[in-house]
Amino acid sequence: MNSDVKLHFFGAAGTVTGSKFLLETPHLNILIDSGMFQGIKELRLLNWEPLPFPAKDIDLVILTHGHLDHCGYLPKLVQQGFQGPIYGTSPTLAIASVILRDSAVIQEEEAKQANEEGYTSHDPALPFYTLDDAEKTIKQFKPQKIDTWIPLAENLKYRHQKNGHIIGSTFIEIDLNEKIIVFSGDIGRKNDVLLDPPKKPEWADILVVESTYGNKLHLKDDADQLLIDSIHQCIHNNGTLIIPSFAVERLQTLMYKLWELYNKNKIPDIPIFVDSPMGNEVLTIFSQFADWHKLTQSEFNTMQGHFNIITSYKDTWKTIDNKRPKVIIAGSGMVTGGRVLTYLRYYINKSETIVLLAGYQAEGTRGRQLQEGADEIKLHGKYIPVKATIKTIQSLSAHADQSELIDWMRSIKNIPEHVFLVHGEPTALDAFRVKIKDELHLKAIIPHLNESFTL
Repeated sequence: MNSDVKLHFFGAAGTVTGSKFLLETPHLNILIDSGMFQGIKELRLLNWEPLPFPAKDIDLVILTHGHLDHCGYLPKLVQQGFQGPIYGTSPTLAIASVILRDSAVIQEEEAKQANEEGYTSHDPALPFYTLDDAEKTIKQFKPQKIDTWIPLAENLKYRHQKNGHIIGSTFIEIDLNEKIIVFSGDIGRKNDVLLDPPKKPEWADILVVESTYGNKLHLKDDADQLLIDSIHQCIHNNGTLIIPSFAVERLQTLMYKLWELYNKNKIPDIPIFVDSPMGNEVLTIFSQFADWHKLTQSEFNTMQGHFNIITSYKDTWKTIDNKRPKVIIAGSGMVTGGRVLTYLRYYINKSETIVLLAGYQAEGTRGRQLQEGADEIKLHGKYIPVKATIKTIQSLSAHADQSELIDWMRSIKNIPEHVFLVHGEPTALDAFRVKIKDELHLKAIIPHLNESFTL
C-alpha cells in the first residue's frame, strides 16, 4: 500500500469508548466513527481535548452505527472546523440524530442543574455541546445504501455490510488501490431476537476489529427466567423492578421479551412503564425501517400497545408516586444519565426494589458500581444508600463474545497484513490477541491512544 497512507487511532484504543479511526490517504482523509469517551473521569476529560488532527482537513466521516461512543463527538468535530459530509445507513443516521439531540439536551440540563445546585467545580459548568450544535451537525448527514460500493475518489470506494448489534449497524469495507481495509464496528450476536446474524467479511488486507468481549464467552443465563423471577419477587414484595436500559436495541429487545412472556402466560399483567424519550423515538425508527428487523408491522404494533409509554416528565412523577408493584424500563443503560436516575433517587434505598442491569457496564459508570456491590451511589450530587437487590442479565449483550468474534474473522479468505484490536479494556484486548494467535495464527496489534501506523 502507498506509504502516504496512515491509520490513526484517536479513540477506542485501550478502552471501549470514543471510537475514532482516521484513514489518511493521498485522496481523502476519512474518519471512521466519531464517538464520545464515556466512563471514568480520566476518559471523559479526553472529550474536551481537540482532535490531534485538524478537523478542517478531514474530508468525510463514515459511521458504523449510531451509538454515542461512535457518533457523540460529531458536534465537537464540527465546532473544530469539520465541514464535510457524514455518511451512514439511513437507520444509523436516524438513530444518530436522536442520540445527538438527546445527548445535547441532557448536557444542557446537567450543566444548568449543576450551576443551580452548586455541585460543580467549574464556574460556570458548560455543556459539552448544545442542541444548536447537534442540529448543525445533523444537516451534514448523507444516508448511503447497504451492500453497494460507493465511489469516493479515484481508486477509492467503500461499502456498508450489516453486522447486527443495533438497527442500521454495519461494518465498513474500504477499497483503496485494490487493498481492502475492514473496520468491524460493533459486531452483533448470531441469535439476536430482533436482528439478522452479522454478515462476515470475505477479504481483509487490513482489519480493525472490536474486542469488547475478547476475553469472555457470554454466560448461558436464562434471561427469560431472570425476568420471570424478578417480576414475581417484585409482586410478592409489593416493590418496583427498575431496568436501566440502552434506548437503542436493548429497550426494544426487553419489550419483545416481556411481551412474549406475557403471551406465554409466564408473567402476570403487571404494569410496565417505558420511560425513555429517546427510546420512544427509536421505536418510531423501528417502525420506519421494517426491513432491518424481524418483526412484522402487526407484531410490532401489538407489542408496543402492551406497554405504558411515558411521554412527559409529569408522568414520570406519577409513576414514582404509584404504589402498586410495577416494572420501569428507563435510560440510560449504564446509569450515567437519563430518567432512570430520577427513579433510582427515590427507589434505590428501598429493600423491596430490584434493579436489573441488562447490558455491559463500563468502568467508572454507576452501573458498574452497582454491579460490583456499591453500598451507595451519587445521584444529582447526593450520596444515596443502596438497599435494593441488584441483579444482572448477562446474555442480552448486543456484542459478539470471543467465540463469535473468532467465527466472524474466520470467514476471511486471505491472511491480513495487519490486524488491529480496538474497542476493549486492556485485559480483553490482550486475551483476544492471544486467542487470535492460537486459533487463527495471526499476529494482532493493540494500538495505543493517538498512535499512528503507516500502511
